[in-house]
Amino acid sequence: MEKIGLYIHIPFCVSKCPYCDFHSAAIGTPLQAQAALDAYTDGLLRAMKAWAERLPVIADTLYFGGGTPSLMGGERLARVIAETQRLFGLQDAEITLEANPADDLANTLSAFAAAGGNRLSLGMQSAVPTELALLGRRHTPADVARTVADARRAGIDNLSLDVMLGIGGQTIATACHSVDVAAELGATHLSAYLLKIEPNTPYGVCPPDLPSEDESAELYLAAFERMEDHGYRQYEISNAALPGRESRHNLKYWLSEPYLGLGPAASSCMSGKRFTYPRDTAAFIAGTQPIEDPCEGAPVGSAEEYALLRLRLVEGLTTTDFVTRFGEPLPADWVQKASALPPSLVEVNRQGIRLTREGFLLSNTLISRIIA
Repeated sequence: MEKIGLYIHIPFCVSKCPYCDFHSAAIGTPLQAQAALDAYTDGLLRAMKAWAERLPVIADTLYFGGGTPSLMGGERLARVIAETQRLFGLQDAEITLEANPADDLANTLSAFAAAGGNRLSLGMQSAVPTELALLGRRHTPADVARTVADARRAGIDNLSLDVMLGIGGQTIATACHSVDVAAELGATHLSAYLLKIEPNTPYGVCPPDLPSEDESAELYLAAFERMEDHGYRQYEISNAALPGRESRHNLKYWLSEPYLGLGPAASSCMSGKRFTYPRDTAAFIAGTQPIEDPCEGAPVGSAEEYALLRLRLVEGLTTTDFVTRFGEPLPADWVQKASALPPSLVEVNRQGIRLTREGFLLSNTLISRIIA
């Protein structure tokens, strides 16, 4: 049977961060929250069952994203994991839960681990209180340390911490401090994202004073250099890990492997098609089906799509993997175009084509020039 990644979107938060454009909504009072989570869980399990009847596949990764998936609580998470196990196998699976460290998660994490959960992705964002306040986060650095300790007591030792870069007032010293704190807490994986202002968010309506593009680039380079000092290996534009601790689920996206997304706004790539559920939670619960994505840009399964995704990885677009997948060498014009770009941004050799860390800062432009 084909192995896929299963992504489950949980579209609820206690409150929305001013920079966030993911599909999620404030969950309301405790009574409203329980009713909403129960209804959503029921709708999610119905959708999962319907897909399992159509797809003879096995899931070897399960990822709860959001929103704030930890709001589901241990009992609901265990219920979803058990049903996924029944329907999709979950053979030797990596099972990840995103969580907000502002909440008391001791019981949730214990139940999650008891049900088979083995990886936690924690929205640390920064270890500097003033930066957290600017991001509208509810937690403190102490909350992060407490949640990490709770995860370890629950038996979860695969810990990913997020670090936000390009925050107003952030310096190289404070960015590196956040990396240092994450390493001291024993993170096995770090995700470092440059803050992007999205339209239709509070930050989009009233943009904060942020570092310039050049300053943000310096923050990015310094943060990943500090990660290397702690033994983390960058493997993708925004991700670094200790050896063997790369995110198996997220690698499916970049390696063009099949994945199924369940929940409002969740996307899938299955059987040569991409499709996405509408950004409507009530419609998802009611059984609305996903809509096939229009084929804009590189067609699904094409060499161009493969290259676009693989060039996000530090390993890059390798000749060996390309030949294995498409039965022919890398297109000569791609190699020629890549060779004409500055070697400080793009490396070309017998192994293939890869972007440097500096090149990652211009990835969209560089990739389009290579494969256009």
